[in-house]
Amino acid sequence: MTVGVREQPRGAGSPRPRPGARPGLVGWLTGLAVLAGVGYRLWLLLHAAPPTNSDEATMGLAALHVARGEGFPVWFYGQQYMGTLEAYLAAPVFAVAGGPSLLGLRLPTLALYALFLLLTWRLTLRLTGDRWFGLLVVALLALGSDRIVKNQLIAGGGYPEMNAAGAALALLAVDLATGRPERRSADTRRPGWRLARWATWGFLAGLMLWVDPLVLPYVAAIGAVLVRFCRRELWGAAGALLGAAAALGAAPLLLHSLLTGRNPLHAVLAAGGANASAGWADRLHGGLVLGPSLGMGFCSPGRCATWQLWWALVLPLLLVLAGVAAWRALRTPDPGPVAPGAVSPRVVAAIRLALVLAAVATIGAYTVSSSAGLTPVESSRYLSCLLISLPALLWPVWTVARHGLGRSGTGRHGIGSALTRSVAVVALAATLGTAAHATWRAAETVPATRAAEARHSELVSTLRQLGVRHVRAGYWTCNRLTFASAEQVVCAVVDDTLRPGFDRYPAYRREVDSAAAPAWVAPAGSPLAEVLDERQRVSPGSLDLVTIEGWRIYLPR
Repeated sequence: MTVGVREQPRGAGSPRPRPGARPGLVGWLTGLAVLAGVGYRLWLLLHAAPPTNSDEATMGLAALHVARGEGFPVWFYGQQYMGTLEAYLAAPVFAVAGGPSLLGLRLPTLALYALFLLLTWRLTLRLTGDRWFGLLVVALLALGSDRIVKNQLIAGGGYPEMNAAGAALALLAVDLATGRPERRSADTRRPGWRLARWATWGFLAGLMLWVDPLVLPYVAAIGAVLVRFCRRELWGAAGALLGAAAALGAAPLLLHSLLTGRNPLHAVLAAGGANASAGWADRLHGGLVLGPSLGMGFCSPGRCATWQLWWALVLPLLLVLAGVAAWRALRTPDPGPVAPGAVSPRVVAAIRLALVLAAVATIGAYTVSSSAGLTPVESSRYLSCLLISLPALLWPVWTVARHGLGRSGTGRHGIGSALTRSVAVVALAATLGTAAHATWRAAETVPATRAAEARHSELVSTLRQLGVRHVRAGYWTCNRLTFASAEQVVCAVVDDTLRPGFDRYPAYRREVDSAAAPAWVAPAGSPLAEVLDERQRVSPGSLDLVTIEGWRIYLPR
C-alpha cells in the first residue's frame, strides 16, 4: 500500500479539479463548514467555554497592562520563554471595550482560528487541486474536541498562533518555490509582491521563534524546501530581506537576551521536563499512544477511551504512506516551467514531505520529553501543530479512496485495489466520526462550564460588596480573580499550608503583604479550605466565614 498509491493526473503544474467536482456546490459546502467551525467556537466563547484558568488570566493581565500603558512584557509573566503576542492582540480589544473580559481576551484567538482554517483550505488546494478533499480537511478542522478547542481558543500562550503561522509559512513557500525567477512564472512580473512574500515568511518565522518554539520543526522543514528550490535567489536581496524580517519578528527575544544575558532555550528545556524524570514506558505511552489521539482531537474531555486510541495505531502508517508518496513524487523528473497560476509538482511533493517530517519531529521531541510521561493528558497540547500536517497525511488515503492503488491493463480495478479503497473509505469515515463524537462530548460540558463561571462571577461580586481589596488564595484562584475584577481585587498566592506560593506578578504579593488584613479565598472542599477551617476551630473568632456556592471567603476580624 505504501508503494502503489496512485496520484491524481498532473500536467505542467498542480493537479486540476476533476470536471465533475462542481466548484459551485463544493464551494458552498466548504463555506458552510468554515461558518460551522467558527460559529461553534463563537458559541463556546459566549458560554465561557472552554473553562478558563489562572494561566490564561495571566495573559489577560498582561493585555490589561499593555492597554493601560503600564507595561510591555516580553515573556509570559513569571518565566523567560513564551512570548506575549496574545496580550498585544487583546490589548486593543480591551481599550475599545473599556475594560478586560474573558470574551475580549479570546476574540483574537477566534480570529486566528478562522485564519488557520482559511489558510489550510487554500494550502490544500495548492497542494492537491482537489476541492472535495479541501472540503474534507475543512470539515475535520471545523470539529473541535475538548483538547482542540482549548488549544485554539484559550489565550494561554502560543498555541492559537502557531497553526495559523505554520499554514501561512507553507502556503508562502509553495508560491515562492514555484515562482522562482528561473522558472519564468507570472510571479516574476510582480517583483514587489515576491519580495513582500519573502519578508512575510521571514517575519512569521522570527515571530514564532519568540512566541513559542514548538512550531520550529515546521519552520525548519519548510525553510529547507525554500533553500532547496531558491538557493540562488536567497543569496541576493531576497535572502537579506528574509533575514532582516526574521530579526524583526524575533526582536523581543533577541533584545531581551542581549540585555539580560539569559538564554531562553534553557527555560524551554526546563518546561519540557529536562529537570524532571519519567520512565521510558510512560514517555512512550504518553507520546505515541495518548498524545496523537488527544492532540489531534479524537478523545473525550480529559481522557481517552480505549476505542478512541485507534488513531495512535493509524498515525504511524499515515506518516509512512504520506512520506513515501511524497518522496516518490519528488524524485520524478522536473517538468520544466509551469503555467501561470499553476504549482510545480516537485514543489508540491517537497512541501508535503516537509509537513510529514515536521510531524515526525514534533512527535519525536514530545515523546522523549518527560512531560509526555509525567502529565500526558494536559501536555498533549504540545502536539497541537500536527493539525498543520493534516492535508499531507490524509491526501494519500483520499487518493486511494477515490482511485485505488492503480488500474489493471484492462482498465478495471482489481480485487486488491477495491479492497484497499474500501479500507481507505472506512479510515476517512472513522476519522470524521471519531472527531465528531469527541466534539459532541466537549459540547456536553458547556452547561457545567457556564455554571462554574457564573459562580466565579458571584465570588467577584461578593468580594466587591464586602469591600475586600486584598486576598490570599491558591495558584489556580489568584490571577483569575485579579483579572476578573480588573485588579480591583489583588491576590497573592499561597500553597495548601498557607505558605507563600508562586506569584507570576510579584507586585501583587508586595501589595497584599503591605495590606492591613487580607482575606482568604478557597474553593469549597479544597485542601486550602480544610486548612483554614481547621484554623477556625483552633482559634475561634479569628476569622469570619462567608460562603457562596462553590467558594469560601475568610475575613480576618
